[in-house]
Amino acid sequence: MLEGAAKTTFSLLAGSPTLRRLAHRYGMRREESFARRFIAGETIEEAIHAARALEREHLAISLDYLGEPVSSSAAAAEATRTYLAFIGEVQRAGIGRNISVSLTQLGIDVDRATSIDNLRRVLDAAAKAGVFVRIAMERSTQVEQTLEAFETLWNIGYHNGGVVIPSYLHRSAADVRRVNALGASVRLVKGSYDEPRNVAFRHRHEIDASFVDLMKVLLQHGTQPAIATHDPAMIAATTAFAAAQGIGKDRYEFQMLYGIRRDLQISVAAEGYQCRVRVPFGRDWFPYFMRRLGERPANLGTVVKSILKERR
Repeated sequence: MLEGAAKTTFSLLAGSPTLRRLAHRYGMRREESFARRFIAGETIEEAIHAARALEREHLAISLDYLGEPVSSSAAAAEATRTYLAFIGEVQRAGIGRNISVSLTQLGIDVDRATSIDNLRRVLDAAAKAGVFVRIAMERSTQVEQTLEAFETLWNIGYHNGGVVIPSYLHRSAADVRRVNALGASVRLVKGSYDEPRNVAFRHRHEIDASFVDLMKVLLQHGTQPAIATHDPAMIAATTAFAAAQGIGKDRYEFQMLYGIRRDLQISVAAEGYQCRVRVPFGRDWFPYFMRRLGERPANLGTVVKSILKERR
């Protein structure tokens, strides 16, 4: 119950115009600013710098451009152009060629056909640059249209992408089977949005149990699944199951978030597993940041102290 209450509270705070203004004014002002714990920066140059530092630690990376859901076709077209430029910068930088894309930025809430065409343009550019594209999964109301868009392009030959499935949704077991049947890669996460109990598990033990069940299906029947967790118990469950089933370390990877459990990231990589770090960047970083705080409310005190310190 406490986890659900925290997510609800931070979801509401994320919509506060006053907090957003304060965050953008003070959040990225200095290298030691509070938001930089979880956000690489506001520009692609800052993200590339962070990615290179991670790669020096023998960690794989995935860049994640943080943007707001769009409400017009013109804004979706602009976001698409931003992704295309972003792919070019990744290619020129020579860093790991792996990115995340949000369909709400490409206009799926505006016009489904246009958003699919925008995604096609991104996948075309990514294929030419040798970039893998992970399609983000957002709120439960957008799951079906996200999977349909992904399937539409997969079925006409766009195989340089994968999707995200959250373990906290009741529907996710069926969705994992659906994506496995395509032969596409799934990034398994627990889920960070505040969802109603009729569509999502609300208790940690239920979410964890679902995560373990889906992990087993992905390791046995999936294609290069990404097990995204900072929970040592989930990591231990994954490695133990893989070992028991004779599943090699090259058949799956772990993924974690920038700035969270950096010690764990390095230790997992040191044990011979691929550990990929999701590196978020962009000016519209505040909602993402608040979701991270909702998962770990103890961080709020640090954030408040940082804001007060920087305002003095």
